[in-house]
Formats: sequence, C-alpha cells, structure tokens
Amino acid sequence: MPAPSSASHSPALDTIRMIEAFAREHSGEYRRRAMWSNLPRKTMYQTFKTAIDYLIESNKIAIDAGGRVCWIFEPELTRRYLGCDDLRVR
Repeated sequence: MPAPSSASHSPALDTIRMIEAFAREHSGEYRRRAMWSNLPRKTMYQTFKTAIDYLIESNKIAIDAGGRVCWIFEPELTRRYLGCDDLRVR
C-alpha cells in the first residue's frame, strides 16, 4: 500500500489562465490575499499560492515592495531588446 502523500493542490490550466488574466488586468491593485478574494472563480488558497509561485517563476508577475501583485511579462519588449545588436545578456 503506497504511503499517503501530502495534499497537493496543483492548479488546472484553466485556473492558472484565470489567475494570469486577472493579474494582467489588475496589475498593482491587489496584494495576494485580496487578489485571491476577488478572483472571478473561487479556488482553494493553497492552489492559488501554487499558481502565483508558478507565475513568479515564469517571470510573468512580481510582488512589489508594497506586497502588490504586478504583471511584468512583456514579450514584445523582450523581442525588441533581443533584436538589438548593441545589447548583450550577461
């Protein structure tokens, strides 16, 4: 009999997309807990935290000094800078 695993709260893709869209639309307006309370669909807080951690690791959001969730993902800006010959990545 397998050992019981700890309760994993892996978010579904549609949940991550919902949180991502909400973060993009409301960038800088909410702290984590307030953002979770105002999502269009309810999720478990642990699942929400896992999704937020994923979005931070993938450089789509950041938490500012005031604790607010800010959208930072700008692929067009990144492409423009990567196309500049006079810039280098260190």
